[in-house]
Amino acid sequence: MNGMAIVCTAALGVLLFGLGLVISMVRFLAKRFYGHEVDPADGLYKLVRAHGNTGEYAAFFAVLFLYLGAHTPPGWVVATMVAATLCRYLFVIGMVAFPTVAKPNPIRFLGASGTYFTGLALCGAVMRTF
Repeated sequence: MNGMAIVCTAALGVLLFGLGLVISMVRFLAKRFYGHEVDPADGLYKLVRAHGNTGEYAAFFAVLFLYLGAHTPPGWVVATMVAATLCRYLFVIGMVAFPTVAKPNPIRFLGASGTYFTGLALCGAVMRTF
């Protein structure tokens, strides 16, 4: 098993569970135990959307990383795993660090587009293992 595949999978897990923990802490401190404002500038809304989006991609990336990592991946695949992980972190930063999610920003764009490109590349790498 490729060690970087495991590290990247764990990093996505830290991102997913870390966002969940932060959301719980924000809810507790704000005494907002259910729902959130549908306001693109609301901090809790941005966290919930970043967490939901992370959940949508992290699991499938983990499957790709671990499958490819178990098949002695070439260097470009390992580099793509690292890039995919970094793109997921960039996307979250782009969601929560900017004043609103109603307007695009370069960090979120880079994270999202990088997610698409690396995901497609890794799917192609899986197809090449047959």
